[in-house]
Amino acid sequence: MPQPTGGHKELIIAYVALGSNATSSFGTPSETLRRVMAVISCESVSVLSGSRFFQSPAFPEGSGPDYVNAAITIETTLSADELLAHLHGIEADFGRERNGRWTARTVDLDLLDFDGQIAPDVATARNWINLPLGQQMVEAPEQLILPHPRIQDRAFVLIPLADVAPDWVHPISGESLQELLSALPDAQKDAISPLE
Repeated sequence: MPQPTGGHKELIIAYVALGSNATSSFGTPSETLRRVMAVISCESVSVLSGSRFFQSPAFPEGSGPDYVNAAITIETTLSADELLAHLHGIEADFGRERNGRWTARTVDLDLLDFDGQIAPDVATARNWINLPLGQQMVEAPEQLILPHPRIQDRAFVLIPLADVAPDWVHPISGESLQELLSALPDAQKDAISPLE
């Protein structure tokens, strides 16, 4: 696997969501995520902490086997685009195929937050955040959107993120992680259970 070398020297803290609901060459979804967490680190990327693993239903409902989800805190000298390219390279190494929205996958790595940066701008990020569900199912941005536009919608992202970044605040809305979690339906949160 090629190792990114990093464009700038400043150390940045980033948060990444991990998910898997298909067996890879490394084993079960849990075994796959453990291996992914071990190989993300390189010369310009260090994993500082990882959440517990959680089991959650596939989204949309009925679209596949249950997921194993987690979140990690990363320290990096890469730019956001370089880090995303690194994550996509790892997905490819683990057999991820991009053949449709919300299909079963060996590994899914989402860059959630990069030092609180908003990209490419507030208006574009808000447009993706507010995209109706029907459009979410068929449209994907062609550029990096920060923060990840679906964070506030997904308990399976927020619950693991709370393990590694309990004080995280949404860079656009200003809402705390706990406020975002409180706004989600109890049924969505109750469907997620720790595996460890």
